[in-house]
Amino acid sequence: MKSEFLECGKILTAHGVRGALKIEHYCDSAEVLSRAKRVFLLEGGKYTEHKVIGGSAMGAQALLTLSGIESREAAIALRGRLVYLHRSDVPLPDGAMFIADMIGLPVLHAETGERLGVISDVSDVAGRRIYTVKTETGEVLLPDVPEFIKEISEECGMRVSPIPGFFDKADEI
Repeated sequence: MKSEFLECGKILTAHGVRGALKIEHYCDSAEVLSRAKRVFLLEGGKYTEHKVIGGSAMGAQALLTLSGIESREAAIALRGRLVYLHRSDVPLPDGAMFIADMIGLPVLHAETGERLGVISDVSDVAGRRIYTVKTETGEVLLPDVPEFIKEISEECGMRVSPIPGFFDKADEI
């Protein structure tokens, strides 16, 4: 079952004296998070909504001013906390998927249908998306290039055309 809330960043520290938050974003860009109308913090096992009063991108981070957080001290107290967006607040282009929905998808050989493993992580390295595929013998790092990745969808999983030896003996990372 898909989570209603998407992890989208981590609070790094306060910015200024009025409670603004400097946030390391987990989105495609800092602008995605800085344009949000509301964010959620996990407090006591429940997601608490905070209205975004102001937001901007500052380099690789997002700066947000949230309702109820009005001092530097209040902002510093949130350091290290995760920030969430409601799934319905983040529009996706046709054919796109949230990374959270990719985790756990089966990885299948495009020609034979053989199950090769499951996606266990998705990361960006030097501007290129890398999928970590957990196999029976370890993990394989699979670059997101058309020569390998033929299709990825929630219905079909990830269909790949690996080069010979890619999945024959996976090494532990």
